[in-house]
Amino acid sequence: MSNQPELPENLLTLSTSSRHWNGVRVDVTEFTCFGRVLHRMRHEEETRLGVVLEEVGRGRCEPRVAANRPCPVAYKPRHMHFAPAGMEVWGYTADARFVKDVNLSFDAAPLSERLGIADSAVLADAPRLRFTDDRIWTLAKLLADAVDDPDPSAQLYGDSLTAAIAARLFEQPKVTAKAGVGLSPLQLRDAISFLDSNLPTRVDLATLASLAGLSQSHYSRAFKASTGLAPYQWQLQARIERAKGLLLETRDSLEDIAEATGFADAVHFGRTFRKLTGTTPAAWRTERLS
Repeated sequence: MSNQPELPENLLTLSTSSRHWNGVRVDVTEFTCFGRVLHRMRHEEETRLGVVLEEVGRGRCEPRVAANRPCPVAYKPRHMHFAPAGMEVWGYTADARFVKDVNLSFDAAPLSERLGIADSAVLADAPRLRFTDDRIWTLAKLLADAVDDPDPSAQLYGDSLTAAIAARLFEQPKVTAKAGVGLSPLQLRDAISFLDSNLPTRVDLATLASLAGLSQSHYSRAFKASTGLAPYQWQLQARIERAKGLLLETRDSLEDIAEATGFADAVHFGRTFRKLTGTTPAAWRTERLS
């Protein structure tokens, strides 16, 4: 989290948290203001997707292609904008009090190649102001919530989210695509073996996809079709299963088990364990050893 020393007029506070997934820079920004605010958005040299998550006050957020040119598109809730590299974008509000947004900045061509997205050039070059897409908004909100998450499984989680957002932005609908086609038995064995041997450290989606020779978006769908879980969910569940083994086979403290399975601390471990099992680690251990 970084505080900006020089703020535009009427911008009272501004804080930004940043993280990279899949070569995409993700910036989550919160600011409070009073009155008219106009500012030039950053990372103009890259392709950008900006998503408004919260806006409180009488004024609404407005993307502009020039400082003094109002947005020609009418306001819609959960709006966002997409700007190709080199396009100037300004943010404007007449009287907002609090705004939270998430911005994704990336080089479109390498990202499309890395994710195996074909025929994306036309879509990547077309600016869009104040458009809405509930799927992208939800994915962007989940991505923003994960920016400060230190958990190792957040790597696969963020990789999957950025891949899904890029696919939604750039991929043309595939009328003949087959739904629910999973990994081959060999691909699945390779995936499980790799994830298991690397527990509890971070694994990125690009590595898993390359093992199977698939694009990341295809891989995520195929993995879930085969296992019923997204890759990050499988990794998190596997870490909990390893923790169960340590709870039964050792007398290690919850702090030691949390560290051994990649959790930040015992509190984080306990919260995740309870979410997935319905009980605390201590209660689970006592019930099975009593």
